[in-house]
Amino acid sequence: MARYTDADCRICRREGEKLFLKGDRCFTEKCSVERRKYPPGQHGQRRGKLSDYGFQLREKQKVKNIYGLLEKQFRRYFEMASRKKGGSTGETLLQLLERRLDNVVFRMGFASNRSQARQFIGHGFFKVNGTRVNIPSFQVRPGDMVEVVDAKKSHAYIEDNLAKAEHRGLPSWMDIAPDTRSGKITHIPAREEIPLDVQEQLVVELYSK
Repeated sequence: MARYTDADCRICRREGEKLFLKGDRCFTEKCSVERRKYPPGQHGQRRGKLSDYGFQLREKQKVKNIYGLLEKQFRRYFEMASRKKGGSTGETLLQLLERRLDNVVFRMGFASNRSQARQFIGHGFFKVNGTRVNIPSFQVRPGDMVEVVDAKKSHAYIEDNLAKAEHRGLPSWMDIAPDTRSGKITHIPAREEIPLDVQEQLVVELYSK
């Protein structure tokens, strides 16, 4: 399966803001956005003015990169969101992306970023409702219980990630029990419960052309 293999920091520099793709590194002076506040490439410091289409495209790229998806995957989520009745397409799109298992593992604090969450899931570190799941795109639903498998409860990375996540704050749409290395999805998150500084309506406008 195709995947992005270049430096994650180049993505943040292209968007001109921190997307927190590198976990704790993004909170230090080593963050590339802090050190080089211009897009990557030899023409990066000559950024021109964006058109309306350019703003829509950059917003779509930003959302897609935050969740670590390729274009074909992201377009599939948009099509799913556009078919759902009730609610805005943009909010439904974000809700679908938030309910991916890799994002849920990250939001619960078991991983420092979504890339690490995908790696942990691929290695079989997690169970959903008692069944081991190794598919990062698995869609969790309200009432689902996500937990670290018994053999991995003392995993050093997970312990460290949980300690740091408690200081950053945890989502209100999850009931997380750090002591048992588990968490339950209480409800589908509303837009105000999704901490992303994005304009999802621009993505809808782009794909609706």
